Amino acid sequence: MSDSDTVKLLRECNSGIQMAVFSIDEILEKVTDKNLYEILKKSKEKHEKLGDETHAILAECGDETKEPNMLAKGMSWMKTNAKVMMDDSDATIADLIVDGCNMGIKTLCRYENQYAAADDAAMKLTDDLIRLEEKLRQDLREYL
Repeated sequence: MSDSDTVKLLRECNSGIQMAVFSIDEILEKVTDKNLYEILKKSKEKHEKLGDETHAILAECGDETKEPNMLAKGMSWMKTNAKVMMDDSDATIADLIVDGCNMGIKTLCRYENQYAAADDAAMKLTDDLIRLEEKLRQDLREYL
């Protein structure tokens, strides 16, 4: 197993992608606005596609994907369910996803700096993921 910056960066990207897909799955059935539902569904599909690319590159490197931190995943689940239980509006759902996007962008930028020696393909994939998170955040602004 390689411990290069490329592998480390890709592991973190894959973990973040899994977290995003998990989060969208958690709230998708609660969405009432058809357009918001489509935005989230399309974003989930794009995340899954990037996840497949990440997984393939990691496999080429002889490495495996990294699961999201169980504590972070559990805390996200608890926060989502608590907020939605109190207010299941589309605005609450958009707010939760925007918070996740902000956290993802911040974390990915930190990892890009931390693993600066990663190859161009890993950096491009990370940038693509950051842009995907930024687009989703922008698309959800009207629902806040």
